[in-house]
Amino acid sequence: MKWPEEITFVRHGESDFNAKKAQMEQDPMYQELKKAYDTNPDSEQSLNLAYKVMDQYSLEVSDHNTPLTNVGDKNSQLMAEKLSERIRPPSIIFVSPYERTRSTLEAMMQGWPELKSVPVVEEERIREQDHGLALIYSNWRIFNILNPEQRRLREIQGPYWYRYPQGENVPDVRERLRSWLTTLTRDYNGERVLSVTHHLTILGVRANLERLSAEEFERLDQEQKPINSGVTIYKGDPTQGQNGKLILTAYNLNLHTR
Repeated sequence: MKWPEEITFVRHGESDFNAKKAQMEQDPMYQELKKAYDTNPDSEQSLNLAYKVMDQYSLEVSDHNTPLTNVGDKNSQLMAEKLSERIRPPSIIFVSPYERTRSTLEAMMQGWPELKSVPVVEEERIREQDHGLALIYSNWRIFNILNPEQRRLREIQGPYWYRYPQGENVPDVRERLRSWLTTLTRDYNGERVLSVTHHLTILGVRANLERLSAEEFERLDQEQKPINSGVTIYKGDPTQGQNGKLILTAYNLNLHTR
């Protein structure tokens, strides 16, 4: 079989951005911004609210350097404890070079000490989608209000095809993930792989392995987003096709709730 015996994907634990986003969603000021955006994103009210929300919730740190919260650290450790009861130790670990993924792996090693003896590869191809200029704004509605031409372009192209200025669109992410999957078939066939990565990376891998269309990808992203510290597992089946096939056996497992 050309594929690994098993590939397990873990989304990083709760990050500072995830926590601030959840707090912002509950803020009456952001609720007011959402209403103003739906009514008229070009209005003076939308513009004023966009600046206020951005000032309050901006992380002022790069996506690469966004850290885990204490909750994210604890949940990742607990998830690893339970994951060790479900799968054998991996033979290789790939981790995104971002701070929140590396910290997630460190927490996992506390919960599953056997991981400390497994070789680790920092792999840039499994990093999160690069949102380019939009990172400054911390929120897509704020970005769209303050960049009306980009908003109109996104409305025309749709979220799958739209590429943020100086960033990536979904096909860009899927392309680099195809390259990584090729590496797995070349160098790690028959092995057990653990990948500590990100939301859109997991969806991109699913889209590639399951040959999802743009419409199917968008539906999955809307209805079944990967959760923080969630686990997704593919197992190789050598009886499928000439060279075997990876079969999805678990998606978005929540193993960090006691």
